[in-house]
Amino acid sequence: MELLKELGILVLRIITIYPLLLFMTMMMGKRSIAQLPVFDFLVILTLGSVVGADLADPDISHIHTGVAVVIIGLFQIIVAKWKIKNRNFGKLITFEPTTVIYQGKFLVDNIRQIRYSIDNILLMLRENNIFDVSDVDLGIIEANGKLTVHKKNSKAAVTIEDLKVIKSSPGIAYPVIIEGQIYKDVLTKLNVTEDWLTNELNKLNIKDLDTIFYASLTSNHQLHVSLTEDAKIVKHPLIIN
Repeated sequence: MELLKELGILVLRIITIYPLLLFMTMMMGKRSIAQLPVFDFLVILTLGSVVGADLADPDISHIHTGVAVVIIGLFQIIVAKWKIKNRNFGKLITFEPTTVIYQGKFLVDNIRQIRYSIDNILLMLRENNIFDVSDVDLGIIEANGKLTVHKKNSKAAVTIEDLKVIKSSPGIAYPVIIEGQIYKDVLTKLNVTEDWLTNELNKLNIKDLDTIFYASLTSNHQLHVSLTEDAKIVKHPLIIN
């Protein structure tokens, strides 16, 4: 009987707390779910902890949990409105956009400053249907951690109606050097040798592999290189937070 009573209390708590949690989440607005800024992430994490403790421990006062959920939700709403009215305050509780690619070059210091890896950036480029960094004019990691990309004009998408022809595929750029390390298996698959790669780098006046942050090669053997020395801290003048 005692077990059935505890299970009944648990069911009652779930039935009463989740509608309240849903209501407060809807009150907080879309931004708390879709964009998930830092402060909103902490709010949702706190709400989850409060509700989780309430459901797991029958000794916790259920009414106190309900009051806590309402207060946390109202606090988030107040802070969100204050952030809109005061941009300086808003900057204190969120991340600023960070430029990570500029005119086809990785900005290494910027990438390291936000503790992203080259693999993170390459993954997000692929998610934007970009397989060659040289196609990118500007790449920005937004406050919510997502990558926003602006392609170079020459690489912008066109329609068949624009050209009156079928658009050909630009091909995929494969990483052949990452932070000074040559990926020999990629060279083999692309039917090129290390000597060929060295000669191409010499044409670009690049003698030391350690100066290369990232180099890619397309199937038609077009080489693109981003040097570590290009990695100055850059905040694009048109990007504000």
